[in-house]
Formats: sequence, structure tokens, C-alpha cells
Amino acid sequence: MVKPIVKDVLFLSQKSEPATTKDAFIIEDLLDTLQYHSSACVGMAANMIGYKKAIIAVNMGFVNMVMVNPKIVKKDSLYEAEEGCLSLTGKRKTTRYQKIEVEYQDQNFKKKKQEFSGWTAQIIQHEVDHIHGIVI
Repeated sequence: MVKPIVKDVLFLSQKSEPATTKDAFIIEDLLDTLQYHSSACVGMAANMIGYKKAIIAVNMGFVNMVMVNPKIVKKDSLYEAEEGCLSLTGKRKTTRYQKIEVEYQDQNFKKKKQEFSGWTAQIIQHEVDHIHGIVI
């Protein structure tokens, strides 16, 4: 189900709780909402649609990928970036890493570990910030 985008910075500033299999229904809402906003959005965290759970969805170009309880375990090559967000107005400067390694569970709650770089890494970092209550 497509959910409304949360713009309440107080809510978005709260750290998300770990997700469990009981939260699997959130994945469909997150994917539906990301797809609905695909012309203006390339990633989304569950708190952006009202769920304070550590789940993100990232557009990988041809498919939207879900990460449950993602943790960035390696970072390399810091750079300056400017980002926008559906939950906020305008763009803001931030720092990101060119290469990251992420441990997460897929949408079937199977453990994964994967490296990402460039634009995809930037999107993941933005969404992981969201689940930690960091709003750019």
C-alpha cells in the first residue's frame, strides 16, 4: 500500500528499532511507496512512511532492493555531496563515502554482506542515516 511521506522532523530524528519477521508487511508498503514516487525518489527508509523500523529500499536502476537492519561495516574515500529528500524541502550538503560494505538481511530475512560504490553507495548511506535518526 502506498503510504504518505512523513515530514515531521521530530519523528524522523528518532532512531529506528531493529526489524523482525513480524515487520515483513512494512517491506511491501515501502516498495509500493518508493515505486509510486520513483520519478522523484531513489531510496526510502521505513520511518519516512511512519514505521520506526530499520528497513530501507534502494533503487538499483532496474529493481528496488530491500535491506533489513542494514549496517555499514566499511567505508572508503570520503567526499562532499548535495542531497534532497522527500521528507524535506530543498537540498543540503553532506559527506559520503565512495565505497561501502553493508551487512543486512534481504526481504526474506536472509543475512547478506555486499559492497557498493558510487551513486548506489550514496543512496544507501542516506537511507541508513534515516534509520539512525539523522536527517540531512
